[in-house]
Amino acid sequence: MSASFRPDIEGLRALAVAGVIAFHFGFTGLPGGFTGVDIFFVISGYLITKHLLAEITETRRLNLWRFYARRARRLLPASLFVILATLVAGAFILSPEEQSLYSRGAMFASAYMINLWLIRWSFDYFAADAASNPFVHFWSLSVEEQFYLAWPALLALAAWLRPGKRGATLVIGIAGLVSFAVCAWLTTVSQPWAFYFSPLRVWEFAAGGLASMVPQQVWQNRPRLAAPLAWLGLALIAGAYLSFSEEAPFPGFLALVPVAGTVLLLLAGSAHAQQGQSAEKSPSAALALPPLQWVGKLSYSLYLWHWPVIVYATMVVPELSPLGRLACLALTLALSVFTYHVIENPIRRNGWLMASAARALVPAVLLTGTSVAAAYANARLAVHDLDPEQRSIAASAAQPSTARAAGCILSFETVTPKACVFGNKDAPRSIALFGDSHADHWSTPLIEAAAKNNYRLVTYLKSSCRASRVTTWNWRLKRDYTECDQWREQSVKDIIALHPHMVVISEFSIGNVMKESPEELKHADGNEEWKTGLRWTLAAFSRAGIKVAVIRDVPYNGSYADKCVARALWRGQVPEVCDTPRDAAANDDIAAAERDVVRSVPGATYVDLTSQFCDAQTCHVFINGQLAFRDRHHLATPFAESLEPLLEKAVF
Repeated sequence: MSASFRPDIEGLRALAVAGVIAFHFGFTGLPGGFTGVDIFFVISGYLITKHLLAEITETRRLNLWRFYARRARRLLPASLFVILATLVAGAFILSPEEQSLYSRGAMFASAYMINLWLIRWSFDYFAADAASNPFVHFWSLSVEEQFYLAWPALLALAAWLRPGKRGATLVIGIAGLVSFAVCAWLTTVSQPWAFYFSPLRVWEFAAGGLASMVPQQVWQNRPRLAAPLAWLGLALIAGAYLSFSEEAPFPGFLALVPVAGTVLLLLAGSAHAQQGQSAEKSPSAALALPPLQWVGKLSYSLYLWHWPVIVYATMVVPELSPLGRLACLALTLALSVFTYHVIENPIRRNGWLMASAARALVPAVLLTGTSVAAAYANARLAVHDLDPEQRSIAASAAQPSTARAAGCILSFETVTPKACVFGNKDAPRSIALFGDSHADHWSTPLIEAAAKNNYRLVTYLKSSCRASRVTTWNWRLKRDYTECDQWREQSVKDIIALHPHMVVISEFSIGNVMKESPEELKHADGNEEWKTGLRWTLAAFSRAGIKVAVIRDVPYNGSYADKCVARALWRGQVPEVCDTPRDAAANDDIAAAERDVVRSVPGATYVDLTSQFCDAQTCHVFINGQLAFRDRHHLATPFAESLEPLLEKAVF
């Protein structure tokens, strides 16, 4: 063990990985456990900056190849092993389409670029659910690797511009401040960029780097400062773990809490190490306890394994019990112990590989290339020569509605309504379709029905923006959805000016919102404010002499229908395993309240097609050989099209 080894840092790693695992395994007592990743970032910045500056001070140069070789020996073997093992396991658990999609994720993870892939993915409203991606946790490792590539060059530049710690402090400080300022701004404007883009996480590494440069004289002159710093740091981390949640606008200013807490603990640990102070009653001593040292030693392998284990477990057993989650934790520990002792540590300490940088870097490049190639090949082979059922499910889930294919669903940030006209543009009468994506999934059959009856259909559609006049909190923007309020007000005015024969409204119902993202209604008084908002919208059209038809929202299924049905058929099961009990899916009580509101407004009618999805006990996702839903609550376009005769009869 190196003389510079810091037991408190090993304990901090244990604290970080424990928080992440607790969060991902659904232990709700630590809703902010995901901030453990920020602890890792600060630790990396602290250690890497300390080692690189020491080398620059001692040798007046920086051997980049040796640095990269150490990183490759430390990180690559275990990560590539986990990636390939996850791909193999996926062949038995995932449907072919999922294997293809997530193999592309494995390809980017192998090249440590998955954070960039996820930025693009997160902006697609209809993208596959990230919780099903067994490689999504590699985003933080990609950010770290990109940091390792750029940081030595930055420190070398600082040494060239102004030798000594002052130059490095100035450069690191400026880089950190700029990174934080942009990160804080983008967290409220475009959160995925702030979360995944490595330059916008540099400030966390910079915080650790600056902490590593605090002069020893600080502790010599203030011997009693270490313990209060340690306790304050631990309190900040505990506060983040206990009070933060994934709905919070993160990273931004909130990330200052775990970052500051980690910096304080690192500084306190440095003081104890330099002064040889007794730390028996301080957090530094607690972090040095043997159980935390053992977990900290395994932290890298634990981080690699925990996510694919819980993702695959919940795919095989959707309603995983607490006991089942503990079994997953035991499996994660076992896999991590094996990986650490058989792969991670032996390769990291291998004398032949340590003899020269080339001996480590050449195999590293070859292994990375092999993993990328294997993932790419798996992505292609998984969907090669698909059987007709799998091909049909994939095609149904992928087919966009007519309005979405025409680019008529506005993005979150857009506030100006866009009226799209379908059918005979010279038809004497028109119908307006107004609402969110749950209005859009009816666009294909409505356009067909309108054409049959010599109407033109004009759409006013916006992602996650309901026709009911209720201010919601947007789960992607991580803030109040003010753009929706502006768009809705103007759309109502535009529709009234258009004066169509009828307005057709459908929206993600309040009952479904409560199931999927209840935080969206943090400003609403539940059902009452929603009913008031719905009544306002209907009355606005009614006063203008425009008829309104409100289509009841579709059921909210317990699984992602496309994935669940494809997996079931792939495993030789029946699609019915993906069905959901009616009392959990159909929101009958909410629908009754909605029906009462609609009937109270003159000229408004209620269209209920729930019998096409649900019987008295069950709501189905695979009906008459067709996939009914493309995810949990959006109709598959071919199935929606099959409902055109019923919709035509109800509306026309």
